[in-house]
Amino acid sequence: MNEIKKGFMEWEQHTLEPFMEKKPERKEEFYSLSGIPIKRLYTPLDVKDFDYNQDLGFPGEFPYTRGVYPTMYRGRVWTHRQIAGFGTAKDTNERFRFLSEQGQTGLSVDFDHPTLIGLASDDALSIGEVGMVGVAIDSLEDMEELFEGIDIGQVSTSMTINFPAPILFAMYLAMAKKRGVDWRKLAGTLQFDLLKEFIAQKTYVFPPEAALQLSQDVIQFASENVPRWNPINVCGYHIRDAGGNAIQEIAFALSAATTYVETALEAGLKVDDFAPRLSFFFISQIDFFEELAKFRAARRIWAKLMREKYSAKKPESLRLRFHCQTAGSSLTAKQPMNNIIRTTLEALAAVLGGAQSLHTNGMDEALAVPSEEAMQLALRTQQIIAEESGVVNTIDPLGGSYFIETLTNQIEEKVWGYLEEINRRGGYVQCVQQGYFEQEIAKSAYTLEREKTSGERTVVGVNKYKIENEILTINLMKVDPEVEKRQIERLNRLKEKRDNKKVELLLARIRQAAESKAPLMPHLIEAVEAYTTEGEIIGVLKEVFGEYQDPGVF
Repeated sequence: MNEIKKGFMEWEQHTLEPFMEKKPERKEEFYSLSGIPIKRLYTPLDVKDFDYNQDLGFPGEFPYTRGVYPTMYRGRVWTHRQIAGFGTAKDTNERFRFLSEQGQTGLSVDFDHPTLIGLASDDALSIGEVGMVGVAIDSLEDMEELFEGIDIGQVSTSMTINFPAPILFAMYLAMAKKRGVDWRKLAGTLQFDLLKEFIAQKTYVFPPEAALQLSQDVIQFASENVPRWNPINVCGYHIRDAGGNAIQEIAFALSAATTYVETALEAGLKVDDFAPRLSFFFISQIDFFEELAKFRAARRIWAKLMREKYSAKKPESLRLRFHCQTAGSSLTAKQPMNNIIRTTLEALAAVLGGAQSLHTNGMDEALAVPSEEAMQLALRTQQIIAEESGVVNTIDPLGGSYFIETLTNQIEEKVWGYLEEINRRGGYVQCVQQGYFEQEIAKSAYTLEREKTSGERTVVGVNKYKIENEILTINLMKVDPEVEKRQIERLNRLKEKRDNKKVELLLARIRQAAESKAPLMPHLIEAVEAYTTEGEIIGVLKEVFGEYQDPGVF
């Protein structure tokens, strides 16, 4: 190290300083997107205390910095999981079929706003929102049409749904039962990260206490009956898209995850019985190296938490498996073709960071629900990275880079700092009630927006290299405005033909189970089998649990 230090000092004195006198650097200081100072050069001096076995290790082994599986993409590339959802179930089914024909290897469902918050399509508050930015799902009838002609025993399905997730999960299981598909063969994921709704996406329904009761219920039911299903996909993505930085994304998501773990443990579950099926959902933003290092740091922290804090023994319990989506908030309505390049870089960072599943955004998502052409191109981006670029041929190819290892260490240190502060404040729920998370996210969002507005941080086509009087040259998709009318008519026909007395009886049983804190999933499955609607079930649960009111921290 002394020789390296001597060589570095000589380089600074004899090579760097004379050069910079003639040609100074573009800026005095450089920072990552999250505000981490970036040095001009990294050497072994930056990782002088680095312990290979403890800090890096080998793929598929603790601390999983280099990947959660021993062969990573040399054995199997990540799942190409393009999210889709708009209009009616029939509309989205057609998009699923199109993407599958183009080579998609996993399904992902995006639900409309009424479905996300448990409102029926015919609710007065749903007017103008039905099927607009996701698919409208009111009942098992819709779920059956959504997956018409799709072998759910062979494909994995991800659902971007939170508070109504147990009901949508019940519909999926009821559909499988009707088709004769063994639940033990079903593979998929519920987002179902209810805690992050209070601080980021804001599609909350019930208070935090009820949220944790529901999460414990679904974790237990899935671990006992649907062992290949991930009951919770702990979500950092929305924290980041709300304006948070990379450190907040990982820290707040991991804090939520530990809260779910502790809730399950308090209910008497054993950590190694459910932890292997917990998964994560992260963003891949435009700062290439920071994102890559972020994923590596997250794996290492989770492995340490699970082994040291919760005494998990199974390797599967220590593995942080994650789905990734390129950053919607990085996309621009100006010069939308530029979004193709942004998405490609973000996808590559996710791959080099070791993602198990990936969605690549359409170039037109800042303007509309993506068109088929945009989604095909986004999928092709993944396929070219996987099958042409060669980056999948070795594991963690940037591992050992002085810069990457330093950045990974810095992110890990900052995340631990946040986790300690959250614990000091009384834990995740207390921090929600204090408005701590929202205040931290707001500070980060303000800093980033100020940098963009001032031009300190370039956004090509927006604050630099602008085109005056730009003419949009891409065809945008438009959801048929008649969707709402058709969905409401379908819902009314369903209510006329089903056994409504049975529905009322089953709703009463759900109410009784919720009041007594008994397991809900068996009752939900029985109810949706009788074509009880999501809106009706949520209505009953609201009467028991109440509705969350944001305290308004600003």
